[in-house]
Amino acid sequence: MESKINLNMELVDDCRNAARNIATDTQEFIERHTTVSVERTVCRLLGIDGVNDYMVPLPNVVVDNIKKGEGLSSGAAVYIGNAMLKYSMTPQMVAEKVANEELDLTKIPMGDIFDIKLELDKTAKETVAKIRKNSNRREKLLEDFGDKTEPYLYVIVATGNIYEDITQAVAAAKQGADIIAVIRTTGQSLLDYVPYGITTEGFGGTYATQENFRLMREALDEVSIELGRYIRLCNYCSGLCMPEIAAMGAIERLDVMLNDALYGILFRDINMQRTMIDQHFSRIINGFAGVIINTGEDNYLTTSDAVEEAHTVLASQFINEQFALLAGLKEELMGLGHAFEMNPELKDGFLMELAQAQMAREIFPKAPLKYMPPTKFMTGNIFKGHVQNTLFNMVSILTNQKIHLLGMLTEAIHTPFMADRALSIENARYIFNNMHSLGEEITYKEDGIIQNRAKEVLAKTNDLLVEIEKEGLFKTLEKGIFAGVKRPIDGGKGLDGVIMKDREYYNPFIELMLDK
Repeated sequence: MESKINLNMELVDDCRNAARNIATDTQEFIERHTTVSVERTVCRLLGIDGVNDYMVPLPNVVVDNIKKGEGLSSGAAVYIGNAMLKYSMTPQMVAEKVANEELDLTKIPMGDIFDIKLELDKTAKETVAKIRKNSNRREKLLEDFGDKTEPYLYVIVATGNIYEDITQAVAAAKQGADIIAVIRTTGQSLLDYVPYGITTEGFGGTYATQENFRLMREALDEVSIELGRYIRLCNYCSGLCMPEIAAMGAIERLDVMLNDALYGILFRDINMQRTMIDQHFSRIINGFAGVIINTGEDNYLTTSDAVEEAHTVLASQFINEQFALLAGLKEELMGLGHAFEMNPELKDGFLMELAQAQMAREIFPKAPLKYMPPTKFMTGNIFKGHVQNTLFNMVSILTNQKIHLLGMLTEAIHTPFMADRALSIENARYIFNNMHSLGEEITYKEDGIIQNRAKEVLAKTNDLLVEIEKEGLFKTLEKGIFAGVKRPIDGGKGLDGVIMKDREYYNPFIELMLDK
């Protein structure tokens, strides 16, 4: 791609190299550790589901049992496989015996590790085959219906009731939405377990559960067939159950997942060690399942100034790209985040927003970039808000963004009504159609405002990445470089769920999913 903004591609390469070193350094720590949520994910992928008499999910019951016996450093799979082999049981049967206190997994004499792994691999391969079949099903539907070249129109549903969410999601699809994001209930990212079954009482959103995923996927498949176009489903595999929700999404064929450890560290105070480990396995699952991840750099600009701190967004995009590659995630699945968040009173702010978006597109040409609408400076004036969203829509089509989160004219007033979404979809479709080829028609002035802004941000990004490369990512987060938020390495939620691996550690899914 020829640079319209005259980017120094050698400097881009320098940024990428520094980000690679940052990610590789952190990865050494990740590889030496596991977490309770990683091990619960292994349980789920082995087929363990359901809850005990106290509504505690069986994956939690099993992992808590192994942790109590100080066995998690070898991995939950080893103990489950040992019980399967000794008692000729399925993983689900093993879990139910543990829940009924009929089995203590760490007290069972350990069999031959080679035989245990063979037994586990048979079950693991069945799950992997199911996820691969889901991915193939998505590709077949996209082949049958075709896929659009313009940005995907992404809208949210957030009623708290999965049945009402389905009603609103189907309506939004019929109005023109391409991606339906089911917002999670407030605070779910801080739960160290995944709720079970159908839910109708979320606050500010709907619980992410496997059954809710299944119901929404089924509804969107029906409306996809009716409309003759594939409607993608998005949810959130962030927080303390990041890899578990990734597994549930892979099993139920979700298409997009919010997936970013840095977001959890900065905005949910989740321990950085815990969530970086969780992120790696979640991205292995997402990559294998063909799920597009969305990262959360756009949120930095809600607490930091979008002009002064734009380089922190780009630096984080570089780092997230490298972590994704280490997890086997293709560039075509990296929905790196950024946002239209400059003060609307700023002179030439539109030009600076355009520079930022064009720079992201040129630096990450294969990525389905996730572009967020204005929220920070939305006032409740719905007419001005609609204009702000129109300008955002213009930048998106001019710079070929891919995942376009629709701005709502009622932002800062209430959760959007169906009518609000209809107006926002109508606005975006009008702009995208009317300006469809404008990005290909225009060039930018040599050494003009747009080119110079991009040059300034790229230079500051390189300086920041060099600094992070020297300090290490964990120390950088302690200093509050991103979003102006400081987090201690031993603080936050979930640290007690981090475990050092021993030599016998085994997770059958990592090798199976990375060896596509």
